[in-house]
Amino acid sequence: MKKNVEYVNRDGQALLLDASIPEGPGPFPAVILVHGGGFTAGNKTTYITPIFAPLTDAKFVWFTIDYRLAPASQLPAPVDDIISALAWVHSHAPEYKVDRKHIALLGESAGAYLVDYAAIVAPKELAPVAVVSFYGPHDLTFEHSGETVNTGVAGLTGVRKMDSDGIEKLRKVSPYYMLRKGLPPFLLVHGDKDQLVPYEQSTRFCDALKAAGGKCELITVTNGIHGMGVWEQHMDQWAYKGKVVKWLLSKLH
Repeated sequence: MKKNVEYVNRDGQALLLDASIPEGPGPFPAVILVHGGGFTAGNKTTYITPIFAPLTDAKFVWFTIDYRLAPASQLPAPVDDIISALAWVHSHAPEYKVDRKHIALLGESAGAYLVDYAAIVAPKELAPVAVVSFYGPHDLTFEHSGETVNTGVAGLTGVRKMDSDGIEKLRKVSPYYMLRKGLPPFLLVHGDKDQLVPYEQSTRFCDALKAAGGKCELITVTNGIHGMGVWEQHMDQWAYKGKVVKWLLSKLH
């Protein structure tokens, strides 16, 4: 394990990643992990940690990254950071035993939204070949009731009111409305009792991906609420790990 490696510097702020590299000659398929935290909190060793061991056991190279947080940084800053991480992994592939042709993005919660967005806008030469998106707010207009926007989304986008102007601005930065042809396959993972990001966010997004000509599969965690860390407390909710690894192996080999 290599820790606290700088992958990009933004105006004097070093953004860091940790890297797990399998034993053996490689090259190996790779996954870049993007944590959640409501766009305003979290780091490379929070929230997303339950997926570390399954990826290690399956002999993936994986990288978990820090990125710029709201409200100090707004869009497209964190998306740019993910694309910079993709570029860094490509440029350091030999050193980290990475197969450049088999790199995926995986994000959870706010990080799921960010990997969706990054996969859609990434330059062709850096585009991931697969995306795993855990319980993400794919449509930023979907889960707001009333006139106010939640603190994290407001900090990320600058939109604070759900008036016609605010709704239009949120639509323009919602992956649900940004879909195009030629995207990589997506795997969505969501608990059907999620109290923070409605389960329908993923069912709607998967349907939209298919309607746009893309490929999407959905893993439903029965009785799962928000967060893979919470799922760790319930053995009957662990099956997603093997399913995610199996899906990634099918796409990255």
